[in-house]
Order: sequence, then C-alpha cells, then structure tokens
Amino acid sequence: MGFKTGIVGLPNVGKSTLFNALTKTAAAQAANFPFCTIEPNVGEVAVPDARLDRLAEIAASKQIIPTRMTFVDIAGLVKGASKGEGLGNQFLANIRECDAIAHVLRCFEDGDVTHVEGRVDPVEDAQTIETELMLADMESIEKRLQNIVRKIRGGDKDAVQQERLLKAALAALEDGKPARTVEVAEDDRKAWDMLQLLTSKPILYVCNVAEDEAAAGNAHSQRVEEMAAAQGAASVVISARIEEEISQLDAEEAAMFLDELGLTEAGLDRLIRAGYELLDLQTYFTVGPKEARAWTIAKGTRAPQAAGVIHGDFERGFIRAETIAYDDFVACGGEQGAKDAGKMRAEGKGYVVKDGDVLHFLFSG
Repeated sequence: MGFKTGIVGLPNVGKSTLFNALTKTAAAQAANFPFCTIEPNVGEVAVPDARLDRLAEIAASKQIIPTRMTFVDIAGLVKGASKGEGLGNQFLANIRECDAIAHVLRCFEDGDVTHVEGRVDPVEDAQTIETELMLADMESIEKRLQNIVRKIRGGDKDAVQQERLLKAALAALEDGKPARTVEVAEDDRKAWDMLQLLTSKPILYVCNVAEDEAAAGNAHSQRVEEMAAAQGAASVVISARIEEEISQLDAEEAAMFLDELGLTEAGLDRLIRAGYELLDLQTYFTVGPKEARAWTIAKGTRAPQAAGVIHGDFERGFIRAETIAYDDFVACGGEQGAKDAGKMRAEGKGYVVKDGDVLHFLFSG
C-alpha cells in the first residue's frame, strides 16, 4: 500500500516537469502554456529504501519489490476555479480523490517561462490556491447542510454527527482557516475523512528552484518554509529540472551528478520522506530467498491489520507475527542468526508494528 498524492499548482510552475521526473516518463506534456495537462496523469514510482536492498543482500533474495507511491499530475489552477474558471471543476474533483497534496510553487526567476500572474511570489501563489479550495469547501458544506436537514429531523445519528463536523469545518473556513486546522476527536475521524474536504488534506509545499539553488534554496523558498511552519505543514526544496536530468541517468551517473551539485540525495527521496511523515506512514519488510519486499502501513497499525495489507486471509486467520527488528536482522546476519541470538519475537494481535520490522505471519487458512 502506497499513498496517492496530487501534484497541484498554478500553470507553469513546474508540475508536469516534476511529474515526468518522478515517474521517469514523458506522459505529461510539459509545455510553456496554461492547461497543457488536460487530463490528470497518474504515475506510480517505487519508494527508494536502502534498508530493503541491504535485507535482500543478506537473505540472497532473488527479487526485490519496493512499496509504491502514486502521483497524480493535476491540471493547473487559476483564480476563480471554485466557480468553474479554467479547468476548475475538474481540478477540484481530482484533488478530492487524493490522500495528500504536493503543492508545487515557483521559486525560480526565468524570463522565458511566463507566470500566469506576471510575477514570482510563491506565498501569494499558495494563498491563491488555498483560497480557491476554501471557497469550494464552503460551497460544498452549505449544500450538504441543506441536504441532510430532513435526516437530522428524523433523528439520524450519522446525519447529526455529519452536521456537527460540517459546522466545525465551516466555522474554521469562515475564520479564514483551512479545514485541516479543526481538531477532530478519534471517534469522529472516520466520519471526518468521509467528508473529503479539499482543505482537510495534508499539504506539502514543493519549492521548485533553479538548478544552482537546489542545495541551499533561496529567499523565495525560505518564505515558503516559514509559511509552512506557521501552518504546521511541510516543505521541501527541489529543482524539477535536476530531477528531470537525474531520471535519464543510471544509478552511478546520478550519484556523480548529485555530488557535483553538492546534493546528498535526489529530490524524489526527500519528497517521499516528507510525504510519509505528512501521512504518518511507515514501512515493514518480508524477507526470504524468493523475494525481499517492503510494505507501507500507517503508524500505530497492529500486527493483524499489517498482515491484511498482504492479503485479507492473513488478517482474518492471524495467529501471530514472528518479528525481528531491522537492526537486529542486519547485525545477526539474517533470520537464522537473529533466532540464534534470541532476537526473534513472537507477537500477538495487540502488537503495534514498528518501522523497519522484518515480519513473518502465521495464520490459519
């Protein structure tokens, strides 16, 4: 299980260039005019994790299967999208289907690439899109509140809960704050998520800078970082052009290229790590001679539910999980060494899986 992140932004900020680099494909037409991405392009990328390669090496696994992450390149938005301007309705519908938003902001100066507003101001750009999403949420909430009046009068408990949550979101929006700022009780979490409010989705600001600014960023990206910190959001600095170039190189060439630029890792790695943290995700592994495989789960997931990510039967018939911490697996030279050293544990249904656990599930058929 990966997660689905929508790449959004104003036209000509580098969304499609970044998408092409991330998915190593030219499926998204990167051109210097608005709306060159008419239909949302969907691409899957392998999540890089050096631990998986190390586990496969120790276990002499024939195949390495990383977990995967889905990116959706969504058409550029303009002012008035909440009222259907540009490709507004389509844009909003596509965002609604994503788990998180990667908001690409133009933090580079380039007279050859036109800005839809005729200036470079990433904070202003971010506010433009946030405003459109907030307006769309407010309109959606008002319609929903009207539609559930009859159910509330009939004493429908779900409708009463929905009304309470919708009103809490509306109050925040009317105060100029996105829905993600609303504190939601654990008992309300499922109902809240089902509202699918655009501004309730976690947001990651992606500062697209020039190639020579990829290592340290610039004044524009610094302003975005401060804005993100104030919102409790995340931000990363990436040069979409560099990522595009790296995507055409093999691993050795890419490492040399990054070293020349003073970078220790590709922007994709930073983007995925920030996305994981944003969505409270983590990874566990299954390892054997046939394959070494990574699996993505939410933090706090218990062993049966983690098993269910592999197959529903594993969760339904769960007996126990044989567990080895990643560091112990490596230090002991593999599964047998960990067993011999007493580092393998048998964990039951209440066990909360930790990041990096190497797991083997026992279940009844």
